[in-house]
Amino acid sequence: MPSSDRAAERALEQAHLLDVLLADREGLVAVLDRVLALRGAAQVARDAAGADIGFVADLESPRHLVIRWLSGNRTDALRDLVVPEGRGIGGRVLSLGRPVRVSDYVTSPAITHDYDVHVCREALSAMAAVPVARADGTGTAAIAYAALRGPGEFGDDAVRAMEGVARQASRALQVAERADAARYDAVAAERRRMQTSLHDSVGAMLFSIGAQVRDLRTALPDNPLLATRLGRLESDVSAASRALREALLALSETSPERALPIELAEHCRSFAARTGVQARFVQLCDVAPLDVERTGLLVGTVREGLLNVEKHAQGVHTVVVSLGEVDGGVQVAVADDGTAQDGPAHEDGSGFGIRLLAERAARLGGRVSLVHDEDGGSTLRMLVPGPEVGP
Repeated sequence: MPSSDRAAERALEQAHLLDVLLADREGLVAVLDRVLALRGAAQVARDAAGADIGFVADLESPRHLVIRWLSGNRTDALRDLVVPEGRGIGGRVLSLGRPVRVSDYVTSPAITHDYDVHVCREALSAMAAVPVARADGTGTAAIAYAALRGPGEFGDDAVRAMEGVARQASRALQVAERADAARYDAVAAERRRMQTSLHDSVGAMLFSIGAQVRDLRTALPDNPLLATRLGRLESDVSAASRALREALLALSETSPERALPIELAEHCRSFAARTGVQARFVQLCDVAPLDVERTGLLVGTVREGLLNVEKHAQGVHTVVVSLGEVDGGVQVAVADDGTAQDGPAHEDGSGFGIRLLAERAARLGGRVSLVHDEDGGSTLRMLVPGPEVGP
């Protein structure tokens, strides 16, 4: 075989290998989201510290943590526990920005004891907690904990190991944020491509039609009927040109609030990649662009709904996320066909995440509901009114 042919075959093999590697990378980045990074940190923190239980609290607001992910727990006493800044060991870490450890949680004078009942239900003694830094290094994104059930304490080596886990989790969050940024960049690039294409094709066509109509009106001044019809046609062309300019202006806006359907679809894809459960996004109608606050609330609702399905529902086969306009507002819904686990916080929708969403919705005049169907399945809905339009 000539050397040129062998070189060509080798190039083809390398190109195919590159395609495979790129596909694998895309799949990896797709699942490296915030939930997966922090849930994994709970297990790794437990192993790294040689602890009986590991858990992670996510920063839900600048001054509040919520314990979301646990590894090695025997009860749900700590799950969804709200920890304000300065309270307990996690709140103290949030306040100080550095690791804190105690040899016996319920007797330690170094922390408050708001959560002794919850800790005792898990029969925990020694505990250590470390901050997980934000991806941009500007503060704390989460708190990683480890705890023992029997006698013992966490030494310097264990705390250093947990700090290493926290650094890994911070890097994973950075990758997740970069993946989000890459998705927004892809949306922006597609908008620019569409903008250029419409301007060069439809825009040029409308300009040509308008010019020809004006020429005909000039060339046929003695035909009133034809002149009237040409005048209407010229008016229609002008209206179409204005509509095109508005569309091009809308496409030039690359802010996240204009990519709401794309972001919701991405959350469905990420959920399916994490859990193996089919998740479909359905847009029921065109939705006008919303401001950042309303967009963030709708996205947060879908994120909370998918997280609740992942944590609390059993036997889920399908999740459907829908977006549409209802009663003059915009509504998202997260519906699943599973069976909710027993627990009052889940049965009446009074979990902290739902309550926080309800408070944010109320400030905008919106509403949130979580309904468990009698024949199985749950539906979380959020409705926000559209932005007020001035006179």
